[in-house]
Amino acid sequence: MPADPQHFTPPAPRGALTGIAFKVASVIIFLGMSSLLKAAPHIPAGELVFFRSFFALIPVLGYLAWRRELSTGLQTAHFASHMGRGLIGTTSMMLGFYALTQLPLPEAVAINYATPLVIVVLSALFFHEKIRVYRWGAVLVGFVGVLIIMSPRLTIFSGGVADTPGTTLGALAALLSCFFAAVAMLLVRKLVATERSATVVLYFSLNSSLIGLLTLPFGWVMPTPSEFAFLVGAGLCGGVAQILLTESYRHAEMSVVAPFEYASLIFSVAIGYFIFADPPTLTMLVGGVIVVGSGLFIIWREHRLGLDSRRGERTTPSS
Repeated sequence: MPADPQHFTPPAPRGALTGIAFKVASVIIFLGMSSLLKAAPHIPAGELVFFRSFFALIPVLGYLAWRRELSTGLQTAHFASHMGRGLIGTTSMMLGFYALTQLPLPEAVAINYATPLVIVVLSALFFHEKIRVYRWGAVLVGFVGVLIIMSPRLTIFSGGVADTPGTTLGALAALLSCFFAAVAMLLVRKLVATERSATVVLYFSLNSSLIGLLTLPFGWVMPTPSEFAFLVGAGLCGGVAQILLTESYRHAEMSVVAPFEYASLIFSVAIGYFIFADPPTLTMLVGGVIVVGSGLFIIWREHRLGLDSRRGERTTPSS
């Protein structure tokens, strides 16, 4: 008889190298997803959200079935929280997809690195987390890097002619997407304290599919056969990448695998150059390096603080 899904025991962790391998694979496949979406630039952002979310359900449901969690995937006591997270996360996704259609791929990816910086700020403001001066400094330096990346796209506001309204709006949408993504991640942090990870992923996929479908009256277009294949492929890639990302954190600590997120900058530059003929600009490279450096410092600092906290717990006499 199959095991009771309520008592399913996940596979034992295999170690840091396995976790890193899953993380890098997820980064590459997420970039593949972004590239497929960018290859359909005339499709509205809401329609992109629908295809990415709906077809991601195929690998996600298959994964839940393999984990024997399919029957319990929708059981929740926090339905309203899932709906709120879905709305905010889908808004972030829609803005990010619009940015993808307007900006070179490496530029959109690099601006997205502002999300961890925003999380630090929101954690201090709304969750009263203690943020020391080193991390505040890293956040400020990181935002300087983001402004450097965006600066060529903002010349239109000062009467410049180096850019177009579309790319200006794309850069602003990418940055705004980071703020919504940060809020969504903080909501997920609260949800996973009481909810299964599978439940959080499944509700988000269903919510974003529905929200994307609701944009149908606002101007969907009929994709060509090649665009339809790109959109379906993007959805499948998104689902598979989400599974690999989940597995990476099962096999290694977050502080170990998180830095490999920044490998996407290298891959995105290569994809942008060889596939979309978008050579990286000097401002994008300089700003990207600054943002990546700030993010890596924040990860390292949190890792060090975690180690110090655990040492303190071991040296404190038990009561």
